[in-house]
Amino acid sequence: MKADAASSPAAAPPLYTRLCAALSKASLVLAVVLLIAVVLCVQWQVVGRYVYNDTPTWAESLALLLVLFLTAFGLAVGVRDAGHIGLESLLVLLPARWRQRAEILIHLLVGAFGALMAHGGAQWAADKWDEKKPMLPVPDGIDYVPLVIAGLLIVLFSIEHVIALRRGVEVEPAWN
Repeated sequence: MKADAASSPAAAPPLYTRLCAALSKASLVLAVVLLIAVVLCVQWQVVGRYVYNDTPTWAESLALLLVLFLTAFGLAVGVRDAGHIGLESLLVLLPARWRQRAEILIHLLVGAFGALMAHGGAQWAADKWDEKKPMLPVPDGIDYVPLVIAGLLIVLFSIEHVIALRRGVEVEPAWN
């Protein structure tokens, strides 16, 4: 007698997958909030310039900083949701056994890129942390923090993809 697939332990996603899904969903929500904040900053700059004839100097700098964080979170979600550029047309030509190996290799390479990105971003952030941004009261090194965040998330999400490929399951996109 077979057990119902929905009630079997294999049907429930592992803890690591649930963690990555939560991080991805939070990153996606944060990216949307940051996009709204960028639009509001630019709107305030336009209103200040044309209505009050007093351009807020901080608005452009803040919008640029927010775009860096927005891009980092969006990039990480894109990696988890497999929205990055891929060569799937070549992969489908491979036998199933080689296709899985190639996909694992791709995710390992993406993960290595994420690790290098996080490491380089951390070095730059540390090197620039003592300098101050001219228009904002924050350290100049904060510009590199998004690289660290995105890099770490990319590593986590790449590991999740490798685990999913080994288990023979698909990674559920964050927006589902």
